Amino acid sequence: MSQLASRLEGIGEYYFSSKLREIAQLNEAGHKVINLGIGSPDLPPHPSVVETLYREASKPNTHAYQPYKGSPVFLNAVADWYKKWYGIDVNASSEVLPLIGSKEGIVHICMTYLDKGDAALVPNPGYPTYSAAVKLSGASVIDFKLQSENDFHPDLQTLKVLVDEYNSKHTGRIKLLFLNYPHMPTGQQPKQEVLKELINFARSENIIIVHDNPYSFVLNETPSSLFSLDPEKQVVIELNSLSKSHNMAGWRVGMVVASSARIAEIIRFKSNMDSGMFLPVQMAAAKALMLGKEWYDELNVVYAERKTLALQLLDLLGCSYSKDQVGMFVWAKVPSHYASGFALSDEILDRAKVFLTPGGIFGNAGDGYIRISLCSKKEVFEEAIGRIGSRQ
Repeated sequence: MSQLASRLEGIGEYYFSSKLREIAQLNEAGHKVINLGIGSPDLPPHPSVVETLYREASKPNTHAYQPYKGSPVFLNAVADWYKKWYGIDVNASSEVLPLIGSKEGIVHICMTYLDKGDAALVPNPGYPTYSAAVKLSGASVIDFKLQSENDFHPDLQTLKVLVDEYNSKHTGRIKLLFLNYPHMPTGQQPKQEVLKELINFARSENIIIVHDNPYSFVLNETPSSLFSLDPEKQVVIELNSLSKSHNMAGWRVGMVVASSARIAEIIRFKSNMDSGMFLPVQMAAAKALMLGKEWYDELNVVYAERKTLALQLLDLLGCSYSKDQVGMFVWAKVPSHYASGFALSDEILDRAKVFLTPGGIFGNAGDGYIRISLCSKKEVFEEAIGRIGSRQ
């Protein structure tokens, strides 16, 4: 029998992959499960984006391999978007690299910079792919807890201790620090004074900050980039995506923005793993990035209405939460009589056939929480509220 590669030790199947099978089995048994767990936008892209895809895909000369570094049309659109919305100057030809979704970019960055013996600082709670990608690279995960009393921001002194301890005991060192603001899953907004301290800390310790920034336009009036605190791009690599901001999750369109030196380093790995993105997708993505403020405003009217209903649902469950959180999820602390968010999630799935994401899948610091996605229609939320209310 073949032996499983050691790099998969400690890495299980992605939680939502297995949970969706369980939900599918319940549906096959006649239960109509309401899934409020997964953040896959249910709204379509702008019609002009779909039209652009169709028009470009209908041309006979757009189906060949594309350059690894992307179409100039897409690259310029990214640079213009960063300037318009974030106020950041980006060199389109040397500081942007298209990604087949930003999730793959996390892996590319880890494989580019981490060796066995090295480590990365990963937020807890946080996006599970950060930890998985670090482990796949052969490096170690050093998690740092984000706590409500600190508004789910890192504690700088704790990070200093973690870095000193690791670097003094290992032949490798801590090379990467993952950040994600607006934060998923807690919805916490960026706090400039904290992030500025973290950039200074990373600079002094020769650590690269990988900032994952896909939620900056969702229910947020002040979208920002971490490059506002590192305009020379000396410390920060930023990942971004059209999945959430433009309802293009299945299109798999993202980008990494960094200094020209970093982009050149990352493409050394990426170019050996995949090829250039389908040109019509790039052209349609460029069209999406050219949309005006009315696009984001219209989306946020819908998400705001859904958020109101999500909070009503949480009130029914006796959960506590902050109304100030942004992004396409709502994060809430479960009542104290539940052992964990898993216990509440399992109970609601069993009793009401409504699925809510347990916070513990984002790290043990999330054990006492649940997360609700805003990616379902108003009528779905209303039905979920009715089901839960009738089973209280």
